Parts: sequence; C-alpha cells; structure tokens
Amino acid sequence: MSESPAAASPYEVLGVSPSATDEELRRAYRKKLRQSHPDVGGSATSFHAVQVAWERIGSPESRAAYDGARYPDASYSGAAPRTSSARSSSPGVKARMHGHPGGHSRQRYLALLREWAGRGTTIADPYAPDLIRSAPQEIRHRLAKALAEESTAHLISGLGIGYTAWHDVATRDDADKIDHVVLGPAGLFAILSEDWGSPVALKRGELVGESLEPGEEPLDEFAVAARILAKSLRVRFTALIVVAPDEAVAEPLSLPGRGRRPLIVVIPKSRLVGVLRDGIAGMERGSFEKVFELRSTLQNGIRFVED
Repeated sequence: MSESPAAASPYEVLGVSPSATDEELRRAYRKKLRQSHPDVGGSATSFHAVQVAWERIGSPESRAAYDGARYPDASYSGAAPRTSSARSSSPGVKARMHGHPGGHSRQRYLALLREWAGRGTTIADPYAPDLIRSAPQEIRHRLAKALAEESTAHLISGLGIGYTAWHDVATRDDADKIDHVVLGPAGLFAILSEDWGSPVALKRGELVGESLEPGEEPLDEFAVAARILAKSLRVRFTALIVVAPDEAVAEPLSLPGRGRRPLIVVIPKSRLVGVLRDGIAGMERGSFEKVFELRSTLQNGIRFVED
C-alpha cells in the first residue's frame, strides 16, 4: 500500500471510520474480503489491497503504529527559494534553479485544509498524521503533489551546471502552471510532477486510475498549459514529461506528438534523471549555442505563480 498522502488509507479500503472498534474492523475486513475475492466478481488488485489494509491495522499493535506514523517529509519543504540554487546531497556543482518548487501546492493544501476544518478552528499542526488521513482525498492529493514537486526539484538540482530549471511557472493569469521547465543539452522539457496515490495507465490518449475522477484529463490540461507557455515565450518544447511514483508507473508510457503538441511521456520517478541527461530515443540533442540562447529567452520571459 502506497505511503502517499493521496493513497486510500487502510480504513478507507475496509470502509470503516478510524474510530471503529476492533470488532467493527474485523467484521468489515471479512465482508470486504468476501466482496473483493476474484471468484465472486472481485479483482486480484482489490483483494490484495484488503489483505494489506488488514496487515496495517488488523492488530492493536499494528494499528497504533499506523495511526502514529508520519508521512515521509510531509512537513518539510525542500523547495529552493526563488532565483537561488536548490540543495541536494549529490556532489559537484548544482543545476541553476529558479522559483519555488512545491510552494504553490503547499499553499493550496493549507488553504483547503483551513477551509475544510472550518472558520475559527485552530490547526496546531497541519501535517499531523491523523489530520492528513482524515482529510478528503482532494486535500490529501494536494499535499502529495507538493511532495512530488519537491522530490523532482531535488533530482533536477543534481544534474549539474549544464542544466537550468524554473519551478512553479505561470502560464495564463496564474490559472494554470507548469511545475518545472528544464533546459539542458538534451532539450527543453516541461514537467508535471504528480502522485495520485494509485497506479495509472493510458486509455484512449488519457491517463486513468482508481484515484482519478471520471472526466479528469491531466494529460490534456498539461498539454494546453505547455502550449500556452510555449507560445508566449516563442519556444518549442522537446517533449512534455509526467513524473509519477515508481509504484504508479511500472514502465514508461508515451503519446506521440501531433500537430503542435509535442511528445508526452509518463515515466516513473527513477527514470527522470536518465531522460533529462540522455534525451528520448530518436530525438535530436540540442547544441551548446542553442541552449545558451534559449536560457536567455526563458530567463527574461518566465513568470512565477504567486504562492
């Protein structure tokens, strides 16, 4: 079971409240186990999820451990301050980093959390595990996205001085944003960092998954935002990259470019550095002179969203 804040909690998988008694928990487990069994119309995936949920909270000891655990780095923002270099543990000179990765998503998380909690409610710790787990999925997803953006920025920062990245880039009146714009020898890339809390797949040119609502079109929205930015800056993206957790995307997925839309690739996070360094198979690498010229154009034209 994913540790992402956006993932369904064991309580949600079993269909009970976090305040359920041990007996209510056992009854719910047995019921869900019967309903999800492949022999009675369930699926292997849901059947496995029920078993994992029970392992996490089925005993008083495991339940106490789960309820007290924090999400990794949920309260830490590893974002680089605007126009300064992000830190990373890798040696050598870091990539040039501009903007505030994850900043806008964290602010949205905090705003939605306060709205959900209600006016006048004091939130002592907005990253308390029990508070995060009790929040609606939309709010948990916003925190998961902030963490994903910060993680991507950390990887980009270690690429070296030949790369420049801009984070939380505004497209049109701050209505949309591009999470990251990265320029390097392999080309110019727009990057969407995401974590929906469950695996995703391509279906009819769009991403689908159990955590995505029917009608959601993340790839189309990303492509539209990238097209608006490219037009305003008078540049052309080599490709659009969607970065997701390794457990969400086992192998890279791709949508060929068509018309003015460039190639879109959906990759596990562990593949990102390789793609940015080596480019995408069959695509021509840029020249140093072109990178230098593009960097000036981007630096002079990019705006950042307001946190």
